[in-house]
Amino acid sequence: MALSNYQSSVAERLMRYAAVYTESDPNSETCPSTERQKDLSRILVQELKEMGIGDADLDKNGYVYATIPSTIEHDCPVICYCSHVDTSSDVSGENVKPRLHKNYQGQDISYPDDATLFLRAEDHPYLKQRIGDDIITASGKTLLGADDKAGVAIIMDLAAYLMANPDVPHGKIRILFTPDEEIGRGVDKADMKRLAADYGYTLDGGPRGSLEGESFSADGAVATFYGVSAHPGYAKGKMVNALKVASHFVDLLPKDSWNPETTSDHQGFVHPLHIEGGIEETRVTFIVRDHNTAKLPEYENRLDAYAKQAVANFPGASYKLEIKEQYRNMKEVLETVPFVMDLAAEAYKKAGIEPKVESIRGGTDGSRLSFMGLPCPNIFTGEMAIHSRLEYVSVQDMEKATEVLAHLSALWTKHK
Repeated sequence: MALSNYQSSVAERLMRYAAVYTESDPNSETCPSTERQKDLSRILVQELKEMGIGDADLDKNGYVYATIPSTIEHDCPVICYCSHVDTSSDVSGENVKPRLHKNYQGQDISYPDDATLFLRAEDHPYLKQRIGDDIITASGKTLLGADDKAGVAIIMDLAAYLMANPDVPHGKIRILFTPDEEIGRGVDKADMKRLAADYGYTLDGGPRGSLEGESFSADGAVATFYGVSAHPGYAKGKMVNALKVASHFVDLLPKDSWNPETTSDHQGFVHPLHIEGGIEETRVTFIVRDHNTAKLPEYENRLDAYAKQAVANFPGASYKLEIKEQYRNMKEVLETVPFVMDLAAEAYKKAGIEPKVESIRGGTDGSRLSFMGLPCPNIFTGEMAIHSRLEYVSVQDMEKATEVLAHLSALWTKHK
């Protein structure tokens, strides 16, 4: 069921938004972690105001809040649509040059800025389902940033459609654009009272039809190893090199299990992200993930055992293991309000899509928002091969996501 009077703007928006440098910084302690994220947020506020959304605003912490006014006379739940403006630091997001490949026919896609790089359907099977679509990629030196500027473009596309078509029924809709999702701090400073929504949906998913109501539960871990410094010319019997202790610790981790390279589906993992330091002190940073929250302490105890084993091999060394909660499995909240997922699935069907309920091997802002009082599943955007130079998205997937949101907004008018 196509939308009437719908003039798609998602392709143009994504390509324009992707060109704005918004990479977040895990080593920064500010909020947002990089001021450049506000460059895109200011553009979004201006565009929302030009649509007629007068309360669009960017706060000091980098959050955009806006309201699409209700077009119905009776009260219904206030719904929030949320996406993040930052991009991952895994691959550079600076000087992104988006490219539009119209009417893709299954050919290898080449990149002008790297002649050795090719996006091949044999390596990315989802491309085979997108024959005939228009595909957007970057130029070979950067990621694209469809994670999550595709979500931003879809929400902006929906806002433009609804504001231009006031006869379309929907209740009050709140828009939230967040910074720093990629570094796990996307909703740290979100003002839930100001947001004032009852239920929400993040637009940060993958293939068309995917509907995600379950995420990892996640902790962060930092193992710090302490050694003893001495002049290397006179170090015999004195020096204890924390770099070597930390390296031995990392080497003790399993090679064929318990890591991202060898796990899938509902299998959890422990993943070393970063190591830094010197002879006296070296830190190893980890992420700890599993869909079953109860397994996280087991993983952390196992990590502690490996640290003890490493230190035991270097007399005079010591260590400290610190754990910090990051987010929890949104399913624990969403299963208490099943209609939030049910209405989304119904909206998919109205858009001619068979919903495929899946689990995320990761998290979204919705994982945190769900535990902050805003139950928040994740809807597809078409973003694929994320956090890589091969990242791509189908324009038609984004358009379908806009259609899903329009139907979903209408369905909520009938829910009390």
